[in-house]
Amino acid sequence: MAKKVISDKANLNSISYLFTSESVTMGHPDKVCDNISDSILDAMLAQDPKSRVACETLVTTGLVVVAGEITTKAIVNIPDVIRNAIKKIGYTDPNMGFDYENCAVMVTLDRQSPDISQGVSEGEGLHKEQGAGDQGIMFGYACKETPALMPMPIQLAHKITTRLEQLRQNRKLPWLRPDGKSQVTVEYENNKPKRIHTVVVAAQHDPTVKYYTLQKEIIKQVVLPVLPKNMVDKNTIYHINPTGRFVIGGPKGDCGVTGRKIIVDTYGGRGSHGGGAFSGKDPTKVDRTASYMARHVAKNIVAAGLADVCEIQLSYAIGVADPISVHVNTEGTAKISEQQISQLVREHFPLTPKGMINYLKLARPIFAQTSHGGHFGRTGEDFTWEKTNKAKALRKAAGL
Repeated sequence: MAKKVISDKANLNSISYLFTSESVTMGHPDKVCDNISDSILDAMLAQDPKSRVACETLVTTGLVVVAGEITTKAIVNIPDVIRNAIKKIGYTDPNMGFDYENCAVMVTLDRQSPDISQGVSEGEGLHKEQGAGDQGIMFGYACKETPALMPMPIQLAHKITTRLEQLRQNRKLPWLRPDGKSQVTVEYENNKPKRIHTVVVAAQHDPTVKYYTLQKEIIKQVVLPVLPKNMVDKNTIYHINPTGRFVIGGPKGDCGVTGRKIIVDTYGGRGSHGGGAFSGKDPTKVDRTASYMARHVAKNIVAAGLADVCEIQLSYAIGVADPISVHVNTEGTAKISEQQISQLVREHFPLTPKGMINYLKLARPIFAQTSHGGHFGRTGEDFTWEKTNKAKALRKAAGL
C-alpha cells in the first residue's frame, strides 16, 4: 500500500502537457506582404542608411496596395521592387490567380510626420539624443530546448516550412505551389520536450497531383527529415492537407496584410509579445530593433548559464533614448537573482535606439530575408542578434 501511495505522488508531481506552434511559407499571403514591405525597406537602406520607412502592404486577387510613410534620399522604382519580390517568392504563373507580371500595383506613400521625425532625429525635439520612434513594449525570449536556444515547437515548424520552400524551388516536388503552413505539437513532461505529438502540414499544390502521392511524399521528404528521430514514435499523428485539396492559395485564396503573423515571426506563442510587427519598419522603430536586442540579451543570458529560460521586456517612450524599464523573467531557473541579471543587462548591452542600431549593424539592407522562416533562431552573419558574443563576459560578471 505504501508503494502505491509513493507511485501516486510521483504521478501527481509529473507535469505533462501539449504545446503547439505554427509557421507559414514565404508564399502565404501575409508573408508576401511582409516580404514586399521589407524589400522596399532594403531598397531604401541600400542607397540611404538613414531612410525612415513605415511601409504597409495588402495583397488580394490580382492586386498589390502599398501605403505608409517614407522619408529618404533614395530613388527607388517601387513597382519594380514589388514585382521582383513577388517573382522571387514564386508567383510566376497566371493560373495561380496572382503573378508578378499581371497584378495591378497601387502605391500611396507619404513622408514621415515631422512631429515623429524630431523625436528620432539627433539634436532635435525635447531630447537631443536620438529617441525611440514610438512608445511601446518589446520582448525577447530564449530557452535551452534547441541548439538555437529557441522553443522546440516553433523551431520545428519553421524547419518544415523552409523544407517545403526548398523542395518547391529545386523542383524535387514539382507540384508544390508557394503557399503553405505547418504546425507542430510537442508533448512536454516536467517542462522538457518528450516527443512529437502531432504534425500538421497544409501545402498548396498543382491540381494534377493525387492526394495519396502528396501525403506520402510530404511525410517522407518534408516532415521526417527535419524532426529529431528520438522524438518521433508510432503514435505521432500526421495531418497532411486535411481538407483533401489546397489548389487555390496565396493572395487569390486569402487577402494578405503586413504584420499579421507576429507570433510566427517570434516564438510561436511562448513568452510574451508586445504587439508591434517588424516588417516594413526601419531600425529607428523600436518595435523591430528593441525586439531584436531583447532576443540577443535573452539568448546571451541563457548561453552564459545564468538561467535555463529567459524573457526580457523593454519599454520605451517616443522621443526618449533610454528604455523606461528593463524586466527579466527566468521562470524560476535563474542561477543568480533576476535583479542582478537586470543590472548586468544594463551594464553589458546598449539599449538606446542609436546604440542598438550600431551594435547590431541594422542600418543595412538585410531585412527581406527575415520576412519568412522567423526572425529568431536563424544562422548567418546578417542575423547579428543571434550571436552569443556576450555570454562569456556575463558569466564572469555573475561570478559563475
